[in-house]
Amino acid sequence: MWDYTATVKDHFLNPRNVGEIKDADAVGEVGSLACGDALKLYLKLDEKKEKVIDAKFQTFGCASAIASSSALTELVKGKTLDEALAISNHDIAEFLGGLPEEKMHCSVMGQEALEVAIMKYRGEDIPDHDAEHDKGHAYPEYEGKLVCKCFGITDTFLKRVIAENGLTTTEQVTNFTKAGGACGGCLPEIQKLIDEVLEKGKVEQKKPKLSNLKKMQMVQEVLERDIRPMLRADGGDLELIDIDGDLVQIAFRKACAGCASSGNTARFVEMKLRELVYEGLQVQEVQA
Repeated sequence: MWDYTATVKDHFLNPRNVGEIKDADAVGEVGSLACGDALKLYLKLDEKKEKVIDAKFQTFGCASAIASSSALTELVKGKTLDEALAISNHDIAEFLGGLPEEKMHCSVMGQEALEVAIMKYRGEDIPDHDAEHDKGHAYPEYEGKLVCKCFGITDTFLKRVIAENGLTTTEQVTNFTKAGGACGGCLPEIQKLIDEVLEKGKVEQKKPKLSNLKKMQMVQEVLERDIRPMLRADGGDLELIDIDGDLVQIAFRKACAGCASSGNTARFVEMKLRELVYEGLQVQEVQA
């Protein structure tokens, strides 16, 4: 018997926002009935297409899957798409007062459904996979080498979950993703991925820490040298608003202001700053 919190029980017995949004702006579907967990998430945006005003879900799974899906729909309401993308599986579990580690894969599934929905809405490419991959619990938004054939999970996805959740054992990886939980044939490969992520973390920890002043100088240099010229060529621009720790706040100007693709542009800016300054930086678009 799982030790569920009162909040988990409440969201299982009285799930919020169950159902379908017929005219949904964004829909994300992950998992499959073949492996026992599946989730379809619907998002409705306001007239300006800036904030989520409604969210509903349909799910097939255990009590944790239902509760996690219910919690996700509550968390996402009122948020911009960029704010929604910042919701992690830990946020979902924390909202519920915690989940048994063996059930954390349900919160991960919710996070994935949200990301797929937003990616599709923004017109971002979602890689196709072969038929064998699609038989299992596939997360089609992540390319990479297929590791777990039983659940259709790639090395790219596994390394991300390992890193984001600080996983150190194959048992934890199975709890968070189901990978290795059927035949177990992929457990040696999963252990290699754990070792790879942990080794990368050790190397990054050895890198010299940037002072706030140096960080600000490097961010400004990258924006001036690599970002603003590209935006100006298309009649747009951006302004650095603030740097608070690892959070870089920017505001788009001219043709970029209010552009429907500003979310993608912000992601590009973040990617370049992570590449040329350091990986810990996050970019937030603000109205200023």
